[in-house]
Amino acid sequence: MARDRSENQQYGSTRQHEASEHEKRDLFGKDDSEGAAHVSDDRLEARSEAEAPLISDVSADVAPVVEEFMGQAAQQNEAAAEAVPETRNKPGSYISFEHVSKSFDGFVVLEDVSFCVLPGETLCILGRSGVGKSVSLHMLMGFLKPDSGTIRVAGDDITSYDERKMQIVRRKLTMVFQNGALFDSITVGENVAFPLRERGELTEEQILQVVKGLLEMVGVAGMEDILPSDLSTGMKRSVAIARALAAQPEAILYDEPTTMVDPLMAHLLGDLIERLKQQLHLTSIVVTHDMRFAKKLADRVVFLHAGKAHFFGTMEEMEKSDDPILREFLQLDELVMPNS
Repeated sequence: MARDRSENQQYGSTRQHEASEHEKRDLFGKDDSEGAAHVSDDRLEARSEAEAPLISDVSADVAPVVEEFMGQAAQQNEAAAEAVPETRNKPGSYISFEHVSKSFDGFVVLEDVSFCVLPGETLCILGRSGVGKSVSLHMLMGFLKPDSGTIRVAGDDITSYDERKMQIVRRKLTMVFQNGALFDSITVGENVAFPLRERGELTEEQILQVVKGLLEMVGVAGMEDILPSDLSTGMKRSVAIARALAAQPEAILYDEPTTMVDPLMAHLLGDLIERLKQQLHLTSIVVTHDMRFAKKLADRVVFLHAGKAHFFGTMEEMEKSDDPILREFLQLDELVMPNS
């Protein structure tokens, strides 16, 4: 591989890259450092589980190649975070929506929506069905264009990018779809190998080793020769995450990762997303209806309602809010998904 393995030893480190009070202020001037000081039990549990190095799940015969590969990804993501330009003399956001609106045939889905995601941060997008959660991700990926407003990725305004420019953005930013979006006609192993072969930087032997290690890392070891149609929904999402990691992205978007999966798989996916954030310094956006999942992962949340970003802040701030719309959403969630 291109880089010496000795340069990548920091990959296994579990040190926290905590944002300072100054960094906890978003580009629209809101200071949420006070709310961020309160950490829920779910977040504490997730942080504890995130300390287990990803490489510990990988077979010894492929571990050296996989460790170097993941080390490169971690270094790349740290460098990307440092490269994001400051905004108004404050640390810049890796992803931002600035007054974004989107309608379909006169039906307003998003109206003047603003939020941001700091480098290495996990943002959860919450809200009822049909409020534009997935639409927001599709606009970030360039599959849809906003009617107005600005969308930035890594400091660049991508709002009017054509397909050629968006292909460059998608090397930094990838998405894990609800259905996995795997290629049904090729095996799981070939799916994960696809972005590795596209880049052309590894030998075939190294590609096979990285594929094996990534599948072990996401909890679907030994499934290289299986077709996606033979997998459960949760396994498909795990394979989709492995394929996303093979592209060495700087940020991953997750669209309803726990929908139609059992509680154990949801727990495992949550652990994995948190470990990727802590150890690879990935920036993440998670669209979810699962409040326990959001509590476990979110540094901040944006709650969409009636086309607006009705709330943007920490989960603790949301739970303490007296806003009647937020209270109703939280109370309905407790009825549907009781904590037990």
